[in-house]
Amino acid sequence: MSGQKPSLKSGGSSAQSRFQVDTVAESSASPPGPAPGPAPGPTDGSKPSDESKGRFRVVGFADLGALGSAMDIGLPPDVFHEPDTAKSDSVSLHSTGTGHTHVSDHSNTYYQRTFGHNTIDAVPNIEFYRQTAAPLGEKLSRPSLSELHDELDKEPFEDGLANGDEPSAAEQAAAALAAKEAKGGTIKFGWVKGVLIRCMLNIWGVMLFIRMSWIVGQAGIGLTIAIILMATVVTTITGLSTSAIATNGFVRGGGAYYLISRSLGPEFGGSIGLIFAFANAVAVAMYVVGFAETVVEMLNDVDALMTDELNDIRIVGTLTVILLLGISVAGMEWEAKAQIVLLVILLGAIANYFIGSFIPTDSKEPKGFFGYNTAIFIENLGPDFREEETFFSVFAIFFPAATGILAGANISGDLTDPQSAIPKGTLLAILVTGLTYIAVAISAGSCIVRDATGDHNDTVSDTVNCTDAACTLGYDFSICREGGCQYGLMNDFQVMGLVSGFGPLITAGIFSATLSSALASLVSAPKVFQALCKDKIYPGLGVFAKGYGKNNEPLRGYVLTFCIGLAFILIAQLNIIAPIISNFFLASYALINFSVFHASLANSPGWRPSFKYYNMWVSLAGAILCCVVMFVINWWAALVTLLIVLALYIYASYHKPDVNWGSSTQALMYNQALTHSLNLTGVEDHVKNFRPQCLVLTGYPNSRPALLHLVQSYTKNVGLLVCGHVKTTSRRPNFKELSLDHVRCQRWLQEKRIKAFYTPVFSDNLRHGTQFLLQAVGLGRLKPNTLVMGFKNNWSDGDMRDVEIYINTIHDAFDLQFGVVILRLQDGLDVSHIHGQDDLLSPHEKTPVDTKQQVLVTVSPAKDSDSDSCPSKTTSSQSSPLIMRAETKSPLSLADQRLLESSQQFKKKQGKGTIDVWWLFDDGGLTLLIPYLLTNRSKWGDCRIRVFIGGKINRIDHDRRVMATLLSRFRIDYSDINVLGDINTKPKKHNKLSFKELIEPYRLKEDDMEQEAAERLKAQEPWRITDNELELYRAKSNRQIRLNELLKEHSSSAKLIVM
Repeated sequence: MSGQKPSLKSGGSSAQSRFQVDTVAESSASPPGPAPGPAPGPTDGSKPSDESKGRFRVVGFADLGALGSAMDIGLPPDVFHEPDTAKSDSVSLHSTGTGHTHVSDHSNTYYQRTFGHNTIDAVPNIEFYRQTAAPLGEKLSRPSLSELHDELDKEPFEDGLANGDEPSAAEQAAAALAAKEAKGGTIKFGWVKGVLIRCMLNIWGVMLFIRMSWIVGQAGIGLTIAIILMATVVTTITGLSTSAIATNGFVRGGGAYYLISRSLGPEFGGSIGLIFAFANAVAVAMYVVGFAETVVEMLNDVDALMTDELNDIRIVGTLTVILLLGISVAGMEWEAKAQIVLLVILLGAIANYFIGSFIPTDSKEPKGFFGYNTAIFIENLGPDFREEETFFSVFAIFFPAATGILAGANISGDLTDPQSAIPKGTLLAILVTGLTYIAVAISAGSCIVRDATGDHNDTVSDTVNCTDAACTLGYDFSICREGGCQYGLMNDFQVMGLVSGFGPLITAGIFSATLSSALASLVSAPKVFQALCKDKIYPGLGVFAKGYGKNNEPLRGYVLTFCIGLAFILIAQLNIIAPIISNFFLASYALINFSVFHASLANSPGWRPSFKYYNMWVSLAGAILCCVVMFVINWWAALVTLLIVLALYIYASYHKPDVNWGSSTQALMYNQALTHSLNLTGVEDHVKNFRPQCLVLTGYPNSRPALLHLVQSYTKNVGLLVCGHVKTTSRRPNFKELSLDHVRCQRWLQEKRIKAFYTPVFSDNLRHGTQFLLQAVGLGRLKPNTLVMGFKNNWSDGDMRDVEIYINTIHDAFDLQFGVVILRLQDGLDVSHIHGQDDLLSPHEKTPVDTKQQVLVTVSPAKDSDSDSCPSKTTSSQSSPLIMRAETKSPLSLADQRLLESSQQFKKKQGKGTIDVWWLFDDGGLTLLIPYLLTNRSKWGDCRIRVFIGGKINRIDHDRRVMATLLSRFRIDYSDINVLGDINTKPKKHNKLSFKELIEPYRLKEDDMEQEAAERLKAQEPWRITDNELELYRAKSNRQIRLNELLKEHSSSAKLIVM
């Protein structure tokens, strides 16, 4: 490309430049005027070349109605506008000679056009960066450079792009979304209604009213605050981690499952999603049973039980869960309204308690409530554990009260702006509820004694030696030390109702706390489960992915949650299941914290949350703390939880869901691979660590199955395997096709569970392409050291220049210090020409069946069917049908049937037999190492190694002992050592004649022509054999002929011959 600026002219003469700019008039009424000022560049007036008319043609529109902006007509970045007062319908483009190009604009309508309307290239848009589907369908794709070039080749006003009124794909998507929302299609919540209220209702559970006072009695004010702070630390760290993940990209529905799966991958996400949804479903039963127990207790007080207590709990619980299901199915809007009503009642109950704590009455004193008093505060400051309770057992009872922080995140799909709402709502809810719990603990411990009889007559007398706080207030409750008292912090779970200004409001608060938590769980479980089912991580769950109505409500999920909840409600005994549910929630919290640590550790450029108040080490501490709390609450329940997570993780890992969410696991794998590769580079090679790392010239991976299967047999889990593909072409390379082939072939290798890489290159012939591969393939120590090729079976049929290229390729490998392995099968290797073998390839890549006259390594894409040195075009019948093609299959010839059978022979178990190693010359040991690695595989396990060596007829025993000693030092197991004492005897006459006939067409025969002609022919065809060369290598030729005889004699029945 030229360094000078493009010539911008609006006149008729066009410069012969690659960057030709044509100014096109929209109508004949407003022709463009001549451009003033000098224009740099050639001005010979010649017509532009075809290329300048084509992909480098830039069009500027003369009518301002069609002119979007300066950038639309392909101006360079240093163009600036120069408005003019004169009214005109034309725009002149000219160069000032100062390095700037001016656009003189004579119409202010120019500025009224939206940038990007009539540009061919796309302006920045979020839809181009989505990994998953956009809200209105498929994610948008920005045009490629070749598509932009193709667009420039079209007529200027094609498809109406020039009129400035054609909306872009992104604008169409935005308009459709706006239209949908204008119709009231989707109900979305802000951070208060969607997150704050929901989290507060879920955290303020039954514990606040019926267990908080008992915890203060057992642990004292000091340790109760410590318990609350410990729980709050866990939830706060988790809240910070949740905020970090939620603000690192777009958050869809699915809450905890979505956050974990998109951070740690489908294995962890799927396992946690399933148990988290199940825990929420069972939590519905827990809360409903808590509500039902309170109702039944009230019925019992007025002697109005329907049957007995247990069955009444079942009846009330069933009716309650049906009512809650109705509210949930009615839609998120109704559910949100119900939550607000419940919150008002709950806040009223809490306020009612605090108001009542300032209004002590004489009637309440015998029951232990005296109002705020320093003596009571000091007495209740320390712990008084009874009935084998400990700090950790009390903590285990309290901790479920702190869960519920993910209630807002669980409906992330229904939030207007999840990135902003989840951090604000969750963290504020943790703060408000934590302060509330501490305030209730201090308040209860400051105005209520631990034990009270409830009897007005238990006043202090002079004869009793009493030192309790109650004694200073005139009451003697010392009899309670013997047990039996029903009042006070330790004995009365309903003591908050006693303290409150209006007792029934506390009962309403208990109802509100239980029902709101049950409702939140009933909504959360189906939403999380629906998101999990949509991702198809576990089979058979897809039926629950379907949503209904304008809000995509998971009605089937509601029914499933209802059934699970009802099943546990009917049990009505949840003391065993409760700790497992707490552990399920804690496992989710632990993994959310670990996700943040893992993502930060991976140091991926994509990890950049807009929420900055998190720390990777704090998140790790939070994850460890969650695991510790799991075991503190209930060690066996924690073990059950971990086993379930592990089982689901192993299942998902084994089945490998076909998803790609850019998880931190991928980022960390990359980091580790990069680190280890760099570390390996600093280590010198050692003979003990040598392993064959093979570059295999397979063409397409499924073109030469036998070659690939054999090499994989000795490289799998041992060394590197790279399938090299030299694509010979004489035309301009199609790099887009190359990229598609790479993806397709790598996927094929993964589906076939072949541990290999696929690397294609374009080149003019096999030798140059292989040179590229030999020099460039690999990374540091992860670099091939062995070239594997197929034998060129058709060497005698084609152009000898191709044979020369083939031979020189082998020499190049040796020059580059590579080992060379050549595989020869009697029927050949390449199956790509056989019909039905091309499922991997696109239609235009199919090879003609009749390729007898075309040679393997020619520039032409067509090639010989047996050689291994050219790009493969097709695949075996076992290949996965990545591209389906309907075609009529003709019956296979006998040769092709044999070829197909032999191409699969290394996939089968080989059975008993021998691998014959002809170790005649010391080649570095690769000849022995490959058979050894093969016999370690189950398919070759029944084969034994036989070693053949050359020797003298009178020293056979000595040579055998020497070789046996050498093999024992190498620790190579063998079945036999054969010393060939007759290797130097002359070959048989008929074999020598056959060799002479074989090389006859390739002799120079310089005696039959003039010397000058002979030299010219030798220069043109260097592979010609001169009489001098024939005589010089006669002894070597005879030895090779003799070796051929010995091979047929000794190894005709071997499974594999290595030499």
